[in-house]
Amino acid sequence: MSVRVKISRRAFLAGLAGLAFGPRLSMAQGFAGLGNDASGFAAVTPGRRFTFPADHGPHPDFRIEWWYLTANLRDAGGNAHGVQWTLFRQSMQPGPQLDGWANQQIWMGHAAITRADTHRSSETFGRGGVGQAGAEADPFHAWIDSWEMRGQDRMSAIHIAPLQIKASGADFSYALKLDADRALVLEGDGGYSRKSERGQASYYYSQPYFTVNGIVTIDSKSVAVSGQAWMDREWSSQPLASDQTGWDWFSLHLGTGEKLMLFRLRQTQGKPSFAGNWITPDGQSVALSPDSIEMTPMAMTDVASRTLPTSWRIVIPDRGVKIETVPLNQRSWMETSFAYWEGPVSFAGSHRGVGYLEMTGY
Repeated sequence: MSVRVKISRRAFLAGLAGLAFGPRLSMAQGFAGLGNDASGFAAVTPGRRFTFPADHGPHPDFRIEWWYLTANLRDAGGNAHGVQWTLFRQSMQPGPQLDGWANQQIWMGHAAITRADTHRSSETFGRGGVGQAGAEADPFHAWIDSWEMRGQDRMSAIHIAPLQIKASGADFSYALKLDADRALVLEGDGGYSRKSERGQASYYYSQPYFTVNGIVTIDSKSVAVSGQAWMDREWSSQPLASDQTGWDWFSLHLGTGEKLMLFRLRQTQGKPSFAGNWITPDGQSVALSPDSIEMTPMAMTDVASRTLPTSWRIVIPDRGVKIETVPLNQRSWMETSFAYWEGPVSFAGSHRGVGYLEMTGY
């Protein structure tokens, strides 16, 4: 690890500690401190008019945001691979943006490759204001050190495609090219994604139509892969209430062409809350009624001294959906500063397909 990364990690964790985001407080303030008071930062309200390419770039008036991509891939032998690439921006304090090392933006990157027999992950940290990490809207570029998500020549802003992404860890790397023939979609109610009845929310859009080709490398062995990917863009200042301990989130590619985004938010008291969007093959995104969503754990896995629900039954009667998901690798645990489970899944029942599951706060 370079000296610069060591300094960045120290600065990152010090900033989180100053915001009461330390591991011992993360549960009390919602997962990873996302339920902390957001005084001084911009608020998420209904009715936002999204603008592209501007909204592909950073929103520093808001406390947190991320650029997040997951891919379900196969090699020539039919072996399944999953890839994750995520860049997080976190503001240490509100107010006008400062220059150089005084800049209040801190950045964190997560990357992972998953197969049935292995899960590899890596984490890196950076500071805003000094060029080590950041995001630009036009031409689109999001990066942290050598990891990057970059728009290619003639990138369509409304498609956020074509893109190239790359990342590497101690024992893996990948380089992927992504394209899409349909426009991105707004999640929630026109991009306003409600997280609680007390006002917590985020702005949220996705590109669920990426096709992918590229190379993945594990232990110096490279293979060509292809498949499909899903990109999420989300920003907020307080995406969780203080008593919401974490979430179970799915992005699913149905074999019939539809896409399905679902999440369940758990809390210390009372029942979980649900949300989701049904996305048609032609790109229409319809918010699902929370009462129409059933997400039931079916099988548990002991991993990292925790017990997690790695297989699920999902039922949405209004859409004729009754499926059960299974993970590609039950032990897809991200050993990161705020640890969580993240990995590819497949499903069968009324529909067949593949997707990704993320579980936090366990």
